[in-house]
Amino acid sequence: MRMVDLIELKKNNHELTKEQIHFIIKGYNDGNIPDYQMSAFLMAICFNGLSKHETAILTDEMLHSGEIIDLSEIAGVRLINIQQVVLEIKHL
Repeated sequence: MRMVDLIELKKNNHELTKEQIHFIIKGYNDGNIPDYQMSAFLMAICFNGLSKHETAILTDEMLHSGEIIDLSEIAGVRLINIQQVVLEIKHL
C-alpha cells in the first residue's frame, strides 16, 4: 500500500477502507508518511469530505493511535464518551 495511491483515491472521491485509514494514521504516527503527503490527503478530504463510515473509522483510529489517559477519577462535568459516539456513528 502506498500513501500516494490513497491520496489519489480520496482525491477522486472514493471511500477508504478501515485498513487504508489504519495504514495512514499508523504510518503518520510512526514517521513513515511525511507531512506533505498527510497535507495532500487532508486537502483531498477538505474538497471531497468523508463518509459517516470513514469519519467513524478515522475517529476510532485516532483515538487508539496514542496513549489513552483515564480521567474518570477527576471530579467535574463530563462532556461526552467519544467511544460511544464512534459506535453510534458506525451504526448509522
